[in-house]
Amino acid sequence: MTGIGVEAGAQAARSRALAVLRVRGRALGVAVLPAAAEVILLAGAATGHLVGPGWDAARWAVGVLAVLVLLATAGIALVVARARPAMTPTVPVTEESAPDLYRMVRDLAERLAVPAPSAIALTPDCDSWLEDRTHPAHGPPVRTGPGAADPPGEGRRPRRVPVAPVLVIGSPFLWWMRVGELRAVIAPVVAGTGPSAQPDIAAARRFVRGLDATVAVAATPRRGPLARGACAVLGRVARLLLGACREHAAQMERGVAAAAAERAQTVDYGLRIVAQEQVGLAYAGWDRLLTRVALPAWRMGRWPSRLDAGVVAALTELSRRDRLAEGFTSRLGERPACDLLEEPGSVDEATSLLAARLFHGGPAGPRADWAPVDWQSYPEEVVDRTWRADAARLHRVLDSLGPRPARHTGAPTLARILDHLTEPTDPATEPMDPATGPAGPAGPTATASGAALVPVRPDAGTHADTGLTAADDPDEDDEPGTERSALLAAGLSAEVAREENAVPRGATAAGQSPPRTLWDGGALPLVPLQPPRTARELLTAHVTAMVCCAAVDTAGAVPALDWLDGPSLLLHGERAADLTPRVLSLIEEGDPGPLRDWLATAGIRPEKPIRLV
Repeated sequence: MTGIGVEAGAQAARSRALAVLRVRGRALGVAVLPAAAEVILLAGAATGHLVGPGWDAARWAVGVLAVLVLLATAGIALVVARARPAMTPTVPVTEESAPDLYRMVRDLAERLAVPAPSAIALTPDCDSWLEDRTHPAHGPPVRTGPGAADPPGEGRRPRRVPVAPVLVIGSPFLWWMRVGELRAVIAPVVAGTGPSAQPDIAAARRFVRGLDATVAVAATPRRGPLARGACAVLGRVARLLLGACREHAAQMERGVAAAAAERAQTVDYGLRIVAQEQVGLAYAGWDRLLTRVALPAWRMGRWPSRLDAGVVAALTELSRRDRLAEGFTSRLGERPACDLLEEPGSVDEATSLLAARLFHGGPAGPRADWAPVDWQSYPEEVVDRTWRADAARLHRVLDSLGPRPARHTGAPTLARILDHLTEPTDPATEPMDPATGPAGPAGPTATASGAALVPVRPDAGTHADTGLTAADDPDEDDEPGTERSALLAAGLSAEVAREENAVPRGATAAGQSPPRTLWDGGALPLVPLQPPRTARELLTAHVTAMVCCAAVDTAGAVPALDWLDGPSLLLHGERAADLTPRVLSLIEEGDPGPLRDWLATAGIRPEKPIRLV
């Protein structure tokens, strides 16, 4: 590899940066046109050429216009220069807490002949990048030159020197990758500090970031009509300039990335090919860990404090099940990259809390209703509590639908759920309770909130509030299901929504850290892991939880943690993996046969009371 590719990429990036700066220059030129016209009119009056009432009126009109345009330009320029650009939420890593990591990054920058990053930070994501944090709002003042040490009033004025961007590394990489693999993966990222130091590219990036921050400032809700009008003009101008330089900025970044990738080929090129496979594995394991393991804990007010260590366990389990490459086990004997940290446990805890804030919207620190949980306590603190909370909610919603049948007036049982969801083959032969009759409680059907609806007729097939049939309703779930399961699912969905709305979440909650700690005034979660669960999914989860509670209380089963699938049930020492299809058969078809057979085989007694708390 020669320097031709690096030079070509850098030159392409610089030419695009100059194009961005030309957009800024043209905008400034347009802004001073009225002032230039006023200068011409004043010069004509001074020389006696442009005289008369008409020219005097023109001078006044153009002068007023020039003053207004210059004031607006100065205001917009001030906002663009001082608006706080968005900064990715990260966990800072000081040199004292990771001297080996800083040493490795500096050695890598020296081999690449580029400036070393000014600092290192971790993000709970499987990605790495450089982030410019030279804006005064992002931290301490910009470093100054030697003149800064002179006493006030002596020597020259302190000279501002360029500050390299911050290297942001995905925390799962540190725990999953070996030291050599991490060095190979971040080499192209570190190589990007070279083009970033080019003055034209740095100026173009500052201008684009300023415009982006200005758009965010203009979108902030304002109360006064004057402020709303000013923000509308500000946002329109900023969006216009962003649109004019968007393509040039995108091509500039591509040129920077191409130059950095070309330069990084001189360092660990062969190892980088192997390391890229580990990047894909880390991404898959991290996504699985967050959605299957961490999310249930966050919903219960618990946040796993060792997520990065958990991704190693998840990927190890994945390799055991899928029998990956032969060298997989041997590479685990090499030095992990997390050994470059002095206290990996505390760093893992900080990134785990940040992940909870980003992906779920949890508080900034531990509280009575937001406590850390380790992996050893996860089955008892999260799995068992989740099952029993869901089972209790299911019975509350079922109680709100009407009085209990006489045979289910005692403690909560699984049999009550099975009987309620079972679709009768013949209404005339449906078990009848003297107090309720064959169709449940007399009178209007009650929702979970206690609001009365019109009586539901099984043969009607229409929605009372719209008059549409199930086939005509565009919002109707296309999945099969019975009327009883649909009513219970709707009640559960409403109950869960009320509970979530009653709990303050994220940066907007009282007592939380100010929004400046994350994105500008943004509410959390910033990056939700999953869309809200549908009513059918909620009902499936709650019925499954009820079955698991019955298994634990009547058959000696135990809650457990599966690294790839999250909460699981250990029945007679084996994981119960065939429960969901039988629950779906009950919910979607009203057929309890498969589930009752499974319960009988496992020795679970549905008529026995279960503990809900």
